[in-house]
Amino acid sequence: MREVLRQLDQWIEAGEDVALATLIDTHGSSPRPAGARFCCTQTGQMAGSVSSGCIEGDVFERALEVMQNGKPTVQRYGIEAADGVAVGLSCGGEVDVLIEPFKPDSAWRAVSKAVTSRRAIAHCVALEPARLRGRHLAFEESGRCFGSIDPEIDEAIVQQSADLLEDGGERQIEVATSTGSIRVFIQALAPPPRLLVIGATHTAIPLIEMASTLGFETFVIDPRSPFAHRERFPTADHLLLEWPDQALSALELDRRCHVLTLSHDLKFDIPALACALRSQVRYIGALGSRRTHAGRLDRLRELGFNDADLARIHTPIGLDLGARTPEEIALAILAEIVAVRHERAGGILRQPPATLSPDSRSNPAAGGRARG
Repeated sequence: MREVLRQLDQWIEAGEDVALATLIDTHGSSPRPAGARFCCTQTGQMAGSVSSGCIEGDVFERALEVMQNGKPTVQRYGIEAADGVAVGLSCGGEVDVLIEPFKPDSAWRAVSKAVTSRRAIAHCVALEPARLRGRHLAFEESGRCFGSIDPEIDEAIVQQSADLLEDGGERQIEVATSTGSIRVFIQALAPPPRLLVIGATHTAIPLIEMASTLGFETFVIDPRSPFAHRERFPTADHLLLEWPDQALSALELDRRCHVLTLSHDLKFDIPALACALRSQVRYIGALGSRRTHAGRLDRLRELGFNDADLARIHTPIGLDLGARTPEEIALAILAEIVAVRHERAGGILRQPPATLSPDSRSNPAAGGRARG
């Protein structure tokens, strides 16, 4: 969604006729996940992708028809023919794609504003029956709605989909009405996850750069101006020349936040870890050896934290990649954060996937992790 919103706005402002294709469901292997978008204009401009190139040619042709007749359509694409001539997916799966004329209605305008201001919002589009196909509804965490699919079911859609707003995601639902069921595709767009790094260290430089690439909103927090400056951290969203407890106290620390202390300095680490432990942040990591961390734990116990609290702290941090350089350590740390976000243990893909047990989701077993 985010990758095409700006382009859609530019095309509409230029007076272009536009069609939007949405990958609404996948069956088996698929090059792109549900929610992927492709858009195009009557003049042949294109942006986004629903299949990484396998079916875009046919989607474009059908989009031209949709722009002409104004009627949204749902198309299923399956396995391509052996001779490679027929349109299809070479990966062997099937996908369903909604293709509709794009109009900047109230729901789409609300989505655009929410994404720009980094607020959570869900966008819903009716798939069935055909008479409702292409109707849009958007709603925010407050429950405020924009547009409508059907006044009889709008509230039910919000109730069945509100849980998606915390992390984002997609689903299809069916809602019963007095005239039959209505099938709806929902895509929730959460604000980007936040990575708050305490200590403008050498490892923090590649860490912030990689995190920015992964879509995190990044913060570097360090009161020492010789270390925390824009030349060292050109991609950081926020450079806060403040003491950690002051900076973190001024921020809303919620489940979208991930806090890392990289300073090896107790006067930075302890206040930062205390603030994080008093909040509901999803991930807390502290760089350092086990001996260093033992000293941190003693100080935190003096502040009243118990063993259950302290078990939330990941240390040594990172997955066991054999990391040695700052860049490799940064990669290992981010890999663990991604695994925790998706409740995975971070194993090798050719082995059966391992999920975190309920008791380990806030502090999965260390095994051997990146060096502190």
